[in-house]
Amino acid sequence: MELYDLIVIGGGPAGYNAAEKAGAAGIKTLVLEKRALGGVCLNEGCIPSKALLYSAKVYDYTKHGEQYGVTVQGSSIDQKAVIARKNKVVKSLVSGIGMTMKKHGVTVVNSEAQILGRGTEGFEVSADGKTYTGRQLLIATGSTPVIPPIPGLREGVSSGFVLTNREVLDLQEVPREMVIIGGGVIGLEMASYYNSAGSHVTVIEMLDHIAGNTDSDISGILKKNYQSKGITFKLGCKVTAVNPNEVIYEENGQIFKAKADKVLCSIGRAAVTTGFGLENIHVHTERSGIKTDEQMRTNVAGVYAAGDVNGISMLAHTAYREGEVAVNTMLGKKDRMRYNAIPSVIYTNPEVGSVGETEESAKKKGYDVETVNLTMRYSGRYVAENEGGDGIVKVIVDKKYRRLLGVHMISNYASEIIYGAALMIETEMRVENLKEIVFPHPTVCEVIREALFEIK
Repeated sequence: MELYDLIVIGGGPAGYNAAEKAGAAGIKTLVLEKRALGGVCLNEGCIPSKALLYSAKVYDYTKHGEQYGVTVQGSSIDQKAVIARKNKVVKSLVSGIGMTMKKHGVTVVNSEAQILGRGTEGFEVSADGKTYTGRQLLIATGSTPVIPPIPGLREGVSSGFVLTNREVLDLQEVPREMVIIGGGVIGLEMASYYNSAGSHVTVIEMLDHIAGNTDSDISGILKKNYQSKGITFKLGCKVTAVNPNEVIYEENGQIFKAKADKVLCSIGRAAVTTGFGLENIHVHTERSGIKTDEQMRTNVAGVYAAGDVNGISMLAHTAYREGEVAVNTMLGKKDRMRYNAIPSVIYTNPEVGSVGETEESAKKKGYDVETVNLTMRYSGRYVAENEGGDGIVKVIVDKKYRRLLGVHMISNYASEIIYGAALMIETEMRVENLKEIVFPHPTVCEVIREALFEIK
């Protein structure tokens, strides 16, 4: 039986980043990962989807270059080549994580883990036919797609007609008709890609809007942009059945059918808290996931949980930070996890970037707010690069303390800009101080400064 200071179950963003930090700090660390290092994010989510979306963006530029004085004839998208490039990118990054683990002395075992219980020296975990003991445990088992009990849906998954986030990133042919169940981030990004690649895409969403909790003005503009590209939205609709080559849905009490060569189920994700022996050490779980405190500690001393498994903020960058907080706590360093300034991005074209409170959420929490809604056309660079662009930036400020509460934008480069707004919120700088920050010109990001100067 091998003894480790820390056993990490799960090699996704929370797990591998925490293991790297622990190993670098001299903690003898073991990572148990049943699939591949990088988890869903690197292998079946964040990175592969961005590879596809970039290919679509390049292709879109060739189709609409005449707006910018560039004419391209005969361009086409080669789905097999796109997938091959995606696989190359993923393989390279997975390999890089493996090398980083070796650099910091972290042992990696590619095997499914099973927690056996707590022994005299620590927590006993079996994997790959061996038993390992860890003085401390970090649970980073991630999440899995939600497959609701809709008639025909599970059968569709088994037959390959219905796809999850994993299979949709490996299609070798572009379906003629694609129906996407769910208008959240995953559904929208895949709608964007497959629409550009040539599919007729229909998105069916139970809510009366797309993009979940995204600011309503932003989601409205995004929907308008999608519709202009030919994507069909069925909002306020409930899917009642999935049959071969069609999806049945209800709208205003009436039943309709949507033709489909492939269906993507992107309703949401659920924390993975069962199947690996968590109950053997009596860790407390809730419906959303493992319950943790600000230091990522569970109710069991020496057991931590980070990433999607705690169900708080299912984003890879959240998982990175949660893993770091857990390791810092193990090392006796003062640290705590904060969720008020975590940015989120929808990597479509245009991109959506959001951080902090929306106007609606801020008012619900009792803030007296001032909101500025400014067209992105205040940015010279935006105008130069976005013919007919209708992007906006929305800034929410707490009137009482003159602090920034939220920033939301739809624009090119939003994903690269929004961290700056997150920093402004995290540091609780007053609007008067933020106005003194010098932004480079001409840039798209300087529209945030323009919005701040609109604050009374």
